Amino acid sequence: MADGTIGLQEPGGEVGGLSVCPDITGVPGVKTPVIMVPTNELCTSEEDLQGQIQAQGPVEVQLLGAEAEDASTPLASFPPVSSSSAAMVVEILFKRALYVMTTELLEFLLLKYRTKEPIFQAEMLNMVLRDNQANFPVVFRKATQCLQLVFGLDVKEVDHREHIYVMVPTLGLTLNEMQRDGQSMPKAGLLLTALSMIVLAGGRICEEKIWGVLSRMGIFAGIEHCIYGEPKELLTQVWVQVGYLQYRQVPYSHPARYEFLWGPRAYAETSKQQVKDYLCRVNRRGPRFFSPQFAVM
Repeated sequence: MADGTIGLQEPGGEVGGLSVCPDITGVPGVKTPVIMVPTNELCTSEEDLQGQIQAQGPVEVQLLGAEAEDASTPLASFPPVSSSSAAMVVEILFKRALYVMTTELLEFLLLKYRTKEPIFQAEMLNMVLRDNQANFPVVFRKATQCLQLVFGLDVKEVDHREHIYVMVPTLGLTLNEMQRDGQSMPKAGLLLTALSMIVLAGGRICEEKIWGVLSRMGIFAGIEHCIYGEPKELLTQVWVQVGYLQYRQVPYSHPARYEFLWGPRAYAETSKQQVKDYLCRVNRRGPRFFSPQFAVM
């Protein structure tokens, strides 16, 4: 993957049957992060794409039929393609096009976040989607899902007539605003993942389980991540110092083991009920999915 691009793949980490964050794999040296959108309908894997068709950039699927009908090309010497195979190739091309469009829209939205500018739907249509404006609803939905899960940013419409949007922190967490310097990537998505895992674990979670889940998302202790930097430092030092998390030794543990709990700042800015509601929305589950222990948290 070339520098300056954003990749979109499928989700990874789950706790208690709920997805708490999309799969995120850092690529060293890539300035713009690799982002994994929580969907399996947006794109297929790179391996599947390469195995079935080579596609570069946005593709207009109508071209497939035109090329197949050109008897002057070497394709004419091959046996006719079955209708089911042709339909599969068309679907792959279309998903690849959605993949590229969503990547470009994410880059545009992150630029708007860094420059603190409002987001105009007209700009997204004319500057990003261009000749593919009919796909805007699905592309916009996938891009905003990614912003929420990976970066902890919600896109909120503030002018319904002109369709103007701004970005606000997910669940009211102000972490992104604390470190908003125009250079570093917003990191509240990782914090929200940790807070969600604590809620799903019943109010506290041992460090081993945290890293077990995060490792499946491509986030490892002691290894620099393209979005989050050094994650262990964030979880055990930075966010403890500002009060979002508690990180303490498990009582009577020998050798010493450590666990995470919510810190006072997390309680001040959001609530465990809000996190549960958020997880239900993300996973499309009802509140009865949670076990009775959560009713008293």
